Amino acid sequence: MKIYKADLHIHSILSPCGDLEMSPQAIVDKAIQRGLDIIAITDHNALLQAPLVQSLGKKAGLAVWCGAEVTSKEEAHCLALFDNFESQNQFQNYLDENILQLPNNPDKFGYQVVVDENEEIIQEYPWLLISAIDQSIDQIAEKVHSLEGLFIPAHVNRHTFSLISQLGFIPPDIDADALEISYHITFKSFRDTYPYLNHLPLITSSDAHFLNDIGKVFTKLMLNEPTISEFKLALKGLNGREIVYE
Repeated sequence: MKIYKADLHIHSILSPCGDLEMSPQAIVDKAIQRGLDIIAITDHNALLQAPLVQSLGKKAGLAVWCGAEVTSKEEAHCLALFDNFESQNQFQNYLDENILQLPNNPDKFGYQVVVDENEEIIQEYPWLLISAIDQSIDQIAEKVHSLEGLFIPAHVNRHTFSLISQLGFIPPDIDADALEISYHITFKSFRDTYPYLNHLPLITSSDAHFLNDIGKVFTKLMLNEPTISEFKLALKGLNGREIVYE
């Protein structure tokens, strides 16, 4: 058992608001430079670039989890993480079926490209990825859990695109595996401010769109190995696995 440093909210070159320097290899290199053990690639409403980052990370000794930052119809952001290709592919199909078909304007929003390991463009996603999908928060949570993934509302204390900004509060009965807080608040301050949510685990992540933001904040996890299955145990505090709050 050891403590792993995990940044579980990172965007790649695929996200239109992500910097074009956020290539798969550059992300892996920067994460290792920053001393991270685990990262998650969570592009807006898409998982298309994550598998290559995962492959490159494996070669370099970095654990990379595949996921997405989904925008609900309430325009609240939430993270979805998966540990197998079948679930990832099924969730990508779900996103493609429910995304609003608004054409992306690269000059206004940025490019939405998937690249190969040589950084050659192999796909350009046509629909604007930062728009909301036609599914509610509860529907997204249900879909993620049906695929045995993890559902984590993102940066819940932020003033935009969060549960608090969009709903005015965090539903106490939300079917979440954890809540992500931004660096603007500490774990203790969040617990003190929202004691009715003390039953939910907390993580914090960088939400990096630029290389220098990777690992700016991270969560410490006590795990036996850097896998999502171990993370699931840590979220429940089982068998010595836990989130190390400081």
